[in-house]
Amino acid sequence: MSNPLFYAEPGALAPVAPGRTAVLSGAEARHAAQVMRLVPGERVDVADGSGRRVSGSVVSAAADRLEVSAESVTDEPAPVPELVLVQALAKGDRDLLAVQTATELGIDAVHPWQAERSIVRWRGEKAAKALAKWDAALLSAAKQARRTRVPRTHQMLDGGAVASVCGPGSLVLVLHEDATLSLGEALGEALGESRGAADAAGPVERIVLVVGPEGGISPAEVEALTAAGGRLVLLGRNVLRSSTAGPAAVAVLQQLLGRFGPRT
Repeated sequence: MSNPLFYAEPGALAPVAPGRTAVLSGAEARHAAQVMRLVPGERVDVADGSGRRVSGSVVSAAADRLEVSAESVTDEPAPVPELVLVQALAKGDRDLLAVQTATELGIDAVHPWQAERSIVRWRGEKAAKALAKWDAALLSAAKQARRTRVPRTHQMLDGGAVASVCGPGSLVLVLHEDATLSLGEALGEALGESRGAADAAGPVERIVLVVGPEGGISPAEVEALTAAGGRLVLLGRNVLRSSTAGPAAVAVLQQLLGRFGPRT
């Protein structure tokens, strides 16, 4: 069974090496001591959210401080290509469910998208609160999945501005039920092209999945995305909910990229 994982403040693990002590404070220390009731000797992992993992044993656990004796320290590199999910806003917190599940499956960043046909709208203070809610959800899901890296939440995209995710180094895959090219075929073509000596576009640095709202992506948004280089792709025969399509596509990509397998 994997060790429970806790997040330290950014930069707090930089000086930690095997034999030294990692210290947690605040909410994470309280959760470890009061909720999980950890005691000296129990094994835990501590991460900084940016790839560093410290594995060791609890030395002391108090309400506001957890000390862990570091036995190993590893720096996990960021995956290449990066996986980015553009998730259209959806009612009933289905958008939130989508990004949570995608985080557990390994997404690296998310863009909320207020599509033309999104029923939910973010305006004013509501937008700030909603973004904070997404940040909290990503952190919780990353912790559940024992991830050393916490996905980033980018600012919301609006309507046809979603095409801004296209650009050099980006393979933009737009999930669309009218597509004729499968997700796997699009990935194979793109990676094959990026490895070719004559490829002027350069290597694929990030794969961006675009998921529309319940009412679908509007023709104007489709035109904007394809004009900027996005590819319409089909995930399968069934039409999935907005909350299901993104995570399902992430799982397929992770398998095709060879990232699903035993921990190393």
